[in-house]
Amino acid sequence: MRFAKKVAVVIAAVIAVPAIACAATIGGVYYAPQYDYTDFWAVSDNKTFQVVLEGNPFPNMAADELAQRLLPVMQIGKPRPNLTFTYAKPVEMPRPYYRLVLVFDYANDLRADAVCEGKMRTAPPAPGLFKLFAIYCRNDLSLSQTTAWTPATGPDDPRVQQLFRELFMVVFTDSMAVRPQNGFDRR
Repeated sequence: MRFAKKVAVVIAAVIAVPAIACAATIGGVYYAPQYDYTDFWAVSDNKTFQVVLEGNPFPNMAADELAQRLLPVMQIGKPRPNLTFTYAKPVEMPRPYYRLVLVFDYANDLRADAVCEGKMRTAPPAPGLFKLFAIYCRNDLSLSQTTAWTPATGPDDPRVQQLFRELFMVVFTDSMAVRPQNGFDRR
């Protein structure tokens, strides 16, 4: 019996090593006191939700082609509300103006609130690395933010799809720990 357990542990370790090597890395996360998942649900469920792209993680690919190929990958990894990601700007500026901003190969000193204000800066691309700064904005306020990266050869790389699945669970968390409690912020 002990031998069978040892074999099972070794097999599990062999299977886990490639999965760990391919997993995306999600950096630190910040949620503003104003973050409320129910707001996100209300503005996105059965609606379109704007994504703004800045930078290009694959410099050998045109920005339009990248955007076209990345949209279905994001849609597969989308958060729980029945939303449809779009790059289209709203015809009339909504108030409040919710959107997700993805800055690829971001400058190390880039602030999330600056991104929500439209001030974005990128660094030179790192070949073979899909690296982004994700900010969920309401008007000029950053409601949540994190960074993520994974090795990738193109937008269709399965590691990019996995990154978005993990990223959206962090940026749009429904955790009770970050929910306002009857008007009292207990974070």
